[in-house]
Amino acid sequence: MKRFIFVIELIFSLSVAHAIEPVDTLPDNSATTSGYQEMKRLVRGFDRLDTTYIEPQHYIFTVMLQATHTYDLFKLRSTGPNAQSMTFAPDMHLKVGPYFGWKWFFAGYTFELNNISFNKLKQQIDLSIYSSQIGVDLFYRRTGEDYKIRNAHIADNIDGSLLNGTTFNGVKAGITGFNVYYIFNHGRFSYPAAFAQSTMQKVSCGSWMAGVGYTHNSLSFDCDKLQQLIDSKLGGITVPVDSGLMFNSVKYNDFNISGGYAYNWVFSKHFLLAGSIQAAIAYKQSQGNMDSYNRDLGFYFNNINLDGIGRFGIVYNNMRWFAGASVIVHTNNYHKSRFSTNNTFGSMNMYVGYYFGLKKKYRKK
Repeated sequence: MKRFIFVIELIFSLSVAHAIEPVDTLPDNSATTSGYQEMKRLVRGFDRLDTTYIEPQHYIFTVMLQATHTYDLFKLRSTGPNAQSMTFAPDMHLKVGPYFGWKWFFAGYTFELNNISFNKLKQQIDLSIYSSQIGVDLFYRRTGEDYKIRNAHIADNIDGSLLNGTTFNGVKAGITGFNVYYIFNHGRFSYPAAFAQSTMQKVSCGSWMAGVGYTHNSLSFDCDKLQQLIDSKLGGITVPVDSGLMFNSVKYNDFNISGGYAYNWVFSKHFLLAGSIQAAIAYKQSQGNMDSYNRDLGFYFNNINLDGIGRFGIVYNNMRWFAGASVIVHTNNYHKSRFSTNNTFGSMNMYVGYYFGLKKKYRKK
């Protein structure tokens, strides 16, 4: 009988939602307003809403069941007359778990049923904070050893598909960082309505966004293992790994400034189709250590690349029940004269939930 091991991954998904009053209920303060009232008004004003466009949350508590697919893809490329490329990605795993929300705090866990050993576990924490004005993404990812070669080009006269689907545990990657962005039309456009289910968009609307971010990326690569794998799959044909891929590790810091546009389309009552794209101009400061073949040729490079963030979702929300799906994609790129890589990672979520505990101000008198 197959043994199942529960892998519990704690994921916080905070939505700084609207325990905050809509704009039409903000108090008209006088000169005698106390310091506490001033502070309260300031906090409420930070997340004020135009209720013609956005319906605030009516309930205090939320329960939700969510299924999540995470994905992670690396593409390594060398350049020159013997250019080679390798695309690595693990198998996708379905994770399922319950979540519970109280006002603006929303937390839970997901688990997956896979017969894997604990020394190969991935480490992943994704944290998103959505208010009407400000959004924050925090992420920490460390890959396991479950990458497979998905596409390979090793020489013009060699069939690279012989390597496709082969497990390769010689590549490991990690990323740690954050993105902070400002939503300009925050009174009428609601990010939480699309990705946190804490408000409801009533009228279609969009907004420009701008932000900053930082990530620290690390990539280790065992070209000796890759050479052994190529030799074993090609049946006696010798094709050396290109010198542009002969490195032990690369680490780089990524500083970026981003801008983009988001739009919520209310195509039917209670239904929302949302999408946003941000392009980031990223300055990357990197250092790599070559492997034993070229250990004294360590390389340093500073450059600017274009990265991207995409968010897409569809939601049904009648302010008591909600259901939907969302996809979030990050892509990072960097290049040097003989070597480049692209990392695309993200998640796809499907969920259904229920609100309860009606707030006092919405109770019928």
